[in-house]
Amino acid sequence: QVQLVESGGGLVQAGDSLRLSCAASERTFSSYIMGWFRQAPGKEREFVAAITWTAGSTAYGDSVKGRFTISRDNAKNTVYLQMNSLKPEDTAVYYCTADRRPFYGLRSDPRAYDYWGQGTQVTVSS
Repeated sequence: QVQLVESGGGLVQAGDSLRLSCAASERTFSSYIMGWFRQAPGKEREFVAAITWTAGSTAYGDSVKGRFTISRDNAKNTVYLQMNSLKPEDTAVYYCTADRRPFYGLRSDPRAYDYWGQGTQVTVSS
């Protein structure tokens, strides 16, 4: 069972930057596709970003393209989400997730992911 632990959330102002981290418990982490989703109150879970195990390919949700960057360090079993130019509409709980079937490629459907962290709150004030 893979455990994912997010950190780095907090309260920031519009225009600020924040970096989220997600530490995975297993060595096999390096073969998984890793992703980030977010969920605001009263809204569905939204795809943010995903990255292949080699970090050769990435994908982003339309609302964060050009502002957020996903990266990973397999030696540290950690995936990151660098968030720049934050907006109030980015306010949500951010979840780290892992897909143990990388042969399907990068996917934006939350049902494709097998493991989830507990989430970290990001609040952006205007």
